[in-house]
Amino acid sequence: MKRIFIRLATLMLLAFSGFALSSPINDSHALRGVKQGKGVFLIDFADPKKTAFYLDIIKGTHAGMLRQGVKPDFVIVYIGPTVRFLTTAPDGELELEHGDSLKAIASHVKALNDLGVRHEVCAVATRVFNVDNATILPGMQLVGDGFISLVGWQTQGYKLVPLF
Repeated sequence: MKRIFIRLATLMLLAFSGFALSSPINDSHALRGVKQGKGVFLIDFADPKKTAFYLDIIKGTHAGMLRQGVKPDFVIVYIGPTVRFLTTAPDGELELEHGDSLKAIASHVKALNDLGVRHEVCAVATRVFNVDNATILPGMQLVGDGFISLVGWQTQGYKLVPLF
């Protein structure tokens, strides 16, 4: 069932991406007068495929804002079981079962990092899920508590972008 969902969502994304590029559909009303878009994304998924999917969507959102003349300023805060997918040394079972998704996540993290997106990994979660902080993917910042980070970014004017 999850495979069907992921395939359907991917097909819809591909279809929408091509349509959005060739059509006059845009976000001009929402972006009227906006020069910079400050967004904070909270990622708390137990599924590496879903994590990879949403990281790809965030890359598309970044590109969409640029196309529409808005400078994106994004932060991604990772909490919960998601931290298990953000390591250079995942446990053997996870690697065996979800190796392709883990590679996609690492690739998306690098691409987003290259775009200037900040990645923050919750140290509470790495402790709870037994992830060695020294193995966190390159370009990611370890923070004491993802919730505190999220509150801090929102207090600084970043808008929470909900992911489900």
